[in-house]
Amino acid sequence: MAYLQSSCMVLTTTPHHHTSPSSQSFSAKPSHFFTHPNRTHRLQVSCNSSEKQTPQGKLDRRNMLLGLGGLYGASNLASNPHSNAAPIEPPEFNKCGEAHELATNDLLDINCCPPLSDTIIDYKLPNFTKLRVRPPAHKVDKEYLAKFEEAIRRMKALDKSDPTDPRGFMQQANIHCAYCNGAHDQVGYPNLDIQVHECWLFFPFHRWYLYFYERILGELIDDPTFALPFWNWDNPKGMQMPKIFDTESSPLYNKNRNPKNRPPTIIDLGSSGASEDLQKVVNNLAVMYSEMIRSVNSTVDFMGKPYIAGQSPRPGMGSSERGSHTQAHVFVGNPKNKYYEDMGNFYSAGRDPLFYSHHANVDRMWSIWERLKTDVPKDINDPDYLNASFLFYDEKKRLVRVKVADTLDYKKMGYEYEKVDIPWLNYKPSKKAAKTKIRQIPSDAKKAEEMFPLTLNKIVRVLVNKSAKGQADEVLVLEDIETDTTKFIKFDVFVNDEDDKADELDRAEYAGTFAQVSHKTKDKKGKSTINLKLTELYEDIDIADDDFVVVTIIPRSNGGDVTIGGIKIIPSPPKSA
Repeated sequence: MAYLQSSCMVLTTTPHHHTSPSSQSFSAKPSHFFTHPNRTHRLQVSCNSSEKQTPQGKLDRRNMLLGLGGLYGASNLASNPHSNAAPIEPPEFNKCGEAHELATNDLLDINCCPPLSDTIIDYKLPNFTKLRVRPPAHKVDKEYLAKFEEAIRRMKALDKSDPTDPRGFMQQANIHCAYCNGAHDQVGYPNLDIQVHECWLFFPFHRWYLYFYERILGELIDDPTFALPFWNWDNPKGMQMPKIFDTESSPLYNKNRNPKNRPPTIIDLGSSGASEDLQKVVNNLAVMYSEMIRSVNSTVDFMGKPYIAGQSPRPGMGSSERGSHTQAHVFVGNPKNKYYEDMGNFYSAGRDPLFYSHHANVDRMWSIWERLKTDVPKDINDPDYLNASFLFYDEKKRLVRVKVADTLDYKKMGYEYEKVDIPWLNYKPSKKAAKTKIRQIPSDAKKAEEMFPLTLNKIVRVLVNKSAKGQADEVLVLEDIETDTTKFIKFDVFVNDEDDKADELDRAEYAGTFAQVSHKTKDKKGKSTINLKLTELYEDIDIADDDFVVVTIIPRSNGGDVTIGGIKIIPSPPKSA
């Protein structure tokens, strides 16, 4: 069982130097285009893991990742810094490339690249004397709503009065497109794009993104106290598209949303297909408990896998990114559009004002997870993480360089979240009344070596050997998951599931999920591995003294575009990052 600590550790570092992080405590109570000249390189490349030299004559560190003990060797980069540090560096805006549709290579109808600037400033956080308070979107009053709408209205007006103003609505939307769809190359690695998803940069990048977006809105209405609302989809009271975004005359409205999911439709965070609203709600609470607590065995299981300069993008998502984050994107995006625009695809997601409130709640999940009292460490101490950096334009139109290290204490960034109930915090699934009769599970279950690799075009059941009999401390690993990145992908995992009720996720046998928002990249194939902690699940199902389990994998969306390379159960690895 997990609960919120009264304090948590926060890391700080000095810009430009690899220093030993210092710590500090804070209280936390439980809370219920600009066209660029000479842009000629196109986004059609192939990458391999063969050994090569960088322009500086250094060994390509992608090979180091593979040589440090496989999956958990790569994960341990976060606690074992290398002498040859290689954090992701901010992109070179003057080398920003065109974004293309992957399957056809057609040029997208948008230039994602930002305006150019002659000066880059190393950003220093102001000293905030009063914190901005981000409210839940479903609770805001008329005065707040009028202020929010006026800020968005003025931001959109900049698109017409000065399309090159980096504070404009489309310029802000294009930030997500450029950082997430292959427009920026890694510095020194022209064949590798920068990708802030499916890795440990996911949370800190979006925290900076919202920080500047919020400050720009405040600047436009001359109110430095203005704070973005968060879409409270983890609470039953907020499990529908916030109504403030659904008035067609409002600047918060976006026509490129799924018309079937307008309020009061309840979001299905598990994409379970449940038809009853009550079942959706309990499924949602089960999904939140699983991705925040039950299935998380290590720091990178939640935060995402390490990602450094010279490494191929998308090493692996954390549990929150591939869970509730992805499903909310798909819930809002319009399936009638070719790529589920706007929210259903990374390149267009920022065009919907709801995107920023969605990610405010994603950011809130990070802030809650950091204060959960579990046996999983919350800090990543690797300089390659702390010194990774990005470029943004601030509210004064200055191009600034920022670092991950400065995101670790969100209150130092001048904001906090209004306290609301967290109903999923103790939402453990009910324990089974009797041990699973594993020998009676359908006979179509086969041994892993007889089935993998496999294409997930139907429900599969596989016999997986345990590392020890009974209630061992173990992790289920699904490895080499290859997907078509241009499509929404979703599948769920159950262990020793006798009942076969696919639309019910609030059960002891539910182990976790994999989901992916469609996006456009240089290589339309993505490969990753997920790890699902089984220790608490074993207790809940009162696992028998067997030396194997039956794993059921249920495709929810585009299973035919998923290949899983292998499956295994291993002893629980070290929980440090």
